[in-house]
Amino acid sequence: MKTKVLLTALASFAGFIAVPAQAETFDGPYVGVLAGYNRAEVADRTIEAQPIDAEVSREALVLGGYAGYNYKVNDRLVIGAEAGFSGAFDDELRAQSAGGSVTIDPRYSFDLSARAGYLVNDKTLVYVRGGYANSRVRTTLVSDDGTTRASDNLDGWLVGGGVERALTDRISARLEYRYTDLGNNGGQYDQHQALVGISYNF
Repeated sequence: MKTKVLLTALASFAGFIAVPAQAETFDGPYVGVLAGYNRAEVADRTIEAQPIDAEVSREALVLGGYAGYNYKVNDRLVIGAEAGFSGAFDDELRAQSAGGSVTIDPRYSFDLSARAGYLVNDKTLVYVRGGYANSRVRTTLVSDDGTTRASDNLDGWLVGGGVERALTDRISARLEYRYTDLGNNGGQYDQHQALVGISYNF
């Protein structure tokens, strides 16, 4: 009798181990990579309050990574926080300033934001985000007086929204639009981004 009970208990335990609990895609920590389109627009003043003659813009490819944490408040509501780091390729903006040539070169950016989303179904999250953004920018002015270079960190804010779809219990994909305002020096420095991301959910 004892042997039968013991065998039954061992079989039940083995079955419990063999069937792991289903992971919650939108509940817990995650990391990911992103890529997409970036359009930067600059007008008025740049670094060191250097005025430019007209608005300039540049389109470029942006790549980056992110890490965050989702908290599932209930069956439909998800909130969380995320940190990201990115850089663009061939994204220098060139303008004129009082007869001189100005080159504005964004080096890299990072951001800290909060997300709030609604689960349309178990696999699809529609969300909005907002938070802090920072970009390291180098400006070069070439004039008759010589070449002047300046580097600075621009503080700003971002807002955006998108949709994220669970592909498996661990992998999800997102499509997102972001607007970032880095014009804290009295001028205009805006970024418009359309991004695709792949996340691994722990």
